Amino acid sequence: MNKPAVILTFSLLSFQIGFAQTGGENIYEFLNLGSSARVAALGGDQVALSDVSADYAFYNPGALHPELDQEIALNYVSYLAGIKYGYASYTKDFKAIGTFSLGIHYVNYGKFIEADEFGSITGNFKASDYAILLSFGRKINKYLSIGASIKPIYSSLEKYNSLGLATDLSVIYDSSNKRFRTSIVARNFGYQIKTYYGSHREDLPYEVLIGMSTKLQHAPFRFALTYRHLEKFDLSYESEPDNSIENFTNTTTSKDQFSDKIVKHLILGVEFLPSENFNLRVGYNFQRRSELKVEEKTSTVGFSWGFGFKVSRFRISYASAKYHLAGSSNLFSISTRLSNFNF
Repeated sequence: MNKPAVILTFSLLSFQIGFAQTGGENIYEFLNLGSSARVAALGGDQVALSDVSADYAFYNPGALHPELDQEIALNYVSYLAGIKYGYASYTKDFKAIGTFSLGIHYVNYGKFIEADEFGSITGNFKASDYAILLSFGRKINKYLSIGASIKPIYSSLEKYNSLGLATDLSVIYDSSNKRFRTSIVARNFGYQIKTYYGSHREDLPYEVLIGMSTKLQHAPFRFALTYRHLEKFDLSYESEPDNSIENFTNTTTSKDQFSDKIVKHLILGVEFLPSENFNLRVGYNFQRRSELKVEEKTSTVGFSWGFGFKVSRFRISYASAKYHLAGSSNLFSISTRLSNFNF
């Protein structure tokens, strides 16, 4: 790794903000539900990948480049408890300005039974979330690229609606041989414009991530690493025990050791690239395994895997991510360039 990469990496690692929010403490958590099968197979939230598709602007807008011109990408996820979500995007390059991407991210939570305080069923209601992503990426020089996304947000939960606005910012550094990439991404920084109820505005699930990836020169492997939540070192959850007769669960406070606090930020991924038309992927998410495994049967919670292949003009990917013994999520992605077709 050359000197500029070392300086960038250690400068970003020193960036710590002590007042961040983590999962379960803010609104619009669906913004963290990435739908790219490739990224999910590599453990999720890998922000420094190369050779990306149009949908990668969801994770890092700085990765947009001219070769993605007129590419369309569709993603669909069969999530837990019947929840369905996905992401669709289109990319267009403007030589004098940069590369733009327009995408829509949606979550359909399904239909729910509505009942009054006495338990009498009164009907049904639905819940869904939407975000539109307008992303921009541009290469500054041989080594550096920058990107930004603006995300209007709409959330509908029964009769309660909310509007918000978020933004992502990113910087990418590529080595001269293009085999090493590192990037920092600040995402989901924004404001709740309209609250669900009352006047109290809630925080968005903002975070800062740093990632790196490297492709071996003499072997068909690419390794990826992401460190999430630079803005908050201790991701331990805290909850007071409730021994009341009304509550049959006795929750405790998570007390992580120093080493546990470090690794909870990490996501590891490996790609096996035997050819340009086929690859295999595997990933490991430390926090997911630490917090969602069941001690009596840890199984493969925290692990993910998948594959990708090219058929004619289409690139297709599949991934399976194990969240809990209760089930896994299945992700499907397909992308193609409209310029490959004669309309």
